[in-house]
Amino acid sequence: MKLFKSLLVAPATLGLLAPINASATEVNFKAISNYSYENSEIDINTFKTSSQEKILLSGGEGLVETATYDGGFSETTTASFSVDTVIGAVDGGNDGTEAMSFDYQMNIGLSTSFTGEDSLDVTIDVGGSTTGITTAGAAGLTEAASIMGFQGTSDSLVVDGITYSFPLGGATVVVGDTTDISSTYTGACAYSAFTDYMGNCGTGNSVGVGGKGVTASIGYTFDSGFSLAGGVSSVETDIMTKEGSDLYGIEAAYSADSYGVAVAYASADNAAAAETTYWGVNGYYTFDLASISVGYETEETSGTDASGYFVGLTFPEVGPGSVSLGLGTQANYADDAEELLTYEASYSYPINDGMTITPGVYIKEASTGDDDTGVLVKTSFSF
Repeated sequence: MKLFKSLLVAPATLGLLAPINASATEVNFKAISNYSYENSEIDINTFKTSSQEKILLSGGEGLVETATYDGGFSETTTASFSVDTVIGAVDGGNDGTEAMSFDYQMNIGLSTSFTGEDSLDVTIDVGGSTTGITTAGAAGLTEAASIMGFQGTSDSLVVDGITYSFPLGGATVVVGDTTDISSTYTGACAYSAFTDYMGNCGTGNSVGVGGKGVTASIGYTFDSGFSLAGGVSSVETDIMTKEGSDLYGIEAAYSADSYGVAVAYASADNAAAAETTYWGVNGYYTFDLASISVGYETEETSGTDASGYFVGLTFPEVGPGSVSLGLGTQANYADDAEELLTYEASYSYPINDGMTITPGVYIKEASTGDDDTGVLVKTSFSF
């Protein structure tokens, strides 16, 4: 009986095993043996979880689904930083003391390009608190910081200018707020000023003309070395109107290998006062031992003429640094007025690519009392 049951179960068992056997015969064991790591497409990102971070649309990010935002600058944005410090004492000053003072200013520059040929630039300044010898009309700056042209912002960040520059038919156009008309000028001043009085080789109202607020300037440089530039600037509330205060300027310059010259005209039109016009010329000549820079400027207001001048020498190779010697008038003076001069001497030497130390001395003539004599050390950092 048991044998009979076994014979009945055997065919059913063979029927169940047959499909399994058939499937096994379809497997390609040769292909499996040929499989290697070279055929694998698995990498380090295979098992990463997809990010669910929201894509930001600022600046164009997020227009492509695969884009991500890491919170940093765009690839076309750069930042530059500079810090200037000055420590020194002034013998004389407005209060007659000889106190030692320390001041600093920091500049932050942000630049972005959208086409590769244009540039959007933002300049931010911060100046330290003001202590020590103060000078009238300098917003509490110390005498040393004021004569060096430092910005006193009481440790607050201040936007110094916003400009956008772009090419136009071979010319360069600059538009912005709180910027200078002369931003497209070439100029012809090879002197590196120690004090603010010597800036722009004594032609700060013409070749170095500034701006009143909203400014547009354009400049073109020819292959021959000649250049032409000009612009206009107005206060924000009265742009190019009769009630407004406008400033116009134009410059022509020529630069060669060893010399250069620039001539500029500027007109300051103020509805509340008479118009003032400026003419300025500066130039330089470089020879083996040194370079000489000169500047001369005139101004005219309601028939009254005034003028000022500057002369400076630069010896570029004195030990590891360079020596600068200069003198110039403190302002433009009428023919019958007393001229007050400022003299300066400085030695600038680089410690490394990002740090320069410049000790110097200046004498500022005074109409009454003793002349001011300052001994200062300026340290400049760039990074």
